[in-house]
Amino acid sequence: MNSMEFLDDIAALEALYGTAGAASMRKVVARLTPLTRQWIAMARYGVLTTVGPDGTDGSPRGDDGAVVVELDENTLLMPDWRGNNRLDSLRNIVADGRVSLMLMVAGSTTVLRINGRARLTVQADLRARFDRDGKQPATVIVIRIAEIYPQCARAQIRADLWRRDDSAGVPSVGALLAEASQGEEGGAQYDAAWPARAAKSMW
Repeated sequence: MNSMEFLDDIAALEALYGTAGAASMRKVVARLTPLTRQWIAMARYGVLTTVGPDGTDGSPRGDDGAVVVELDENTLLMPDWRGNNRLDSLRNIVADGRVSLMLMVAGSTTVLRINGRARLTVQADLRARFDRDGKQPATVIVIRIAEIYPQCARAQIRADLWRRDDSAGVPSVGALLAEASQGEEGGAQYDAAWPARAAKSMW
């Protein structure tokens, strides 16, 4: 690291890259529009990024329908379905509130980016909006929109994201857990039990 050269000056950074294209600035809107509504309604997967006193967190979010729903033109709702109870994102939201959300639609090379501020609610009527056979999220993330814009598709095109399957040989969660815990947890037994456990605790 000591031998690396780093950029620590904004002016030098901007001089290196040049001026942002006009379209990249004009594509930003501050509230939901008919087309962003349509896009969001089709997005089943996204990554929620938060920031807090202990650092940042990026959390995958997915659903069997839209991963976020509209409350009004300035506000989105995201149910916090069951996970591992680390609460990294939720702790950050309580402490800070700044969030970013990248929404993806399978097969599309476009990513929709949303920046704003979030709070958590346990309000009964909002939790009930996401009821699934009597199961409701413990909390709902209420995101106040600051800006929405589509992301340039180059990264997804370079990665050939939706036309590849590179999963063969990827280390399993059980293997990663065994490595991190020095063999005390995880392994093949963990992986074998996971599908049934996930099926029972999806909501």
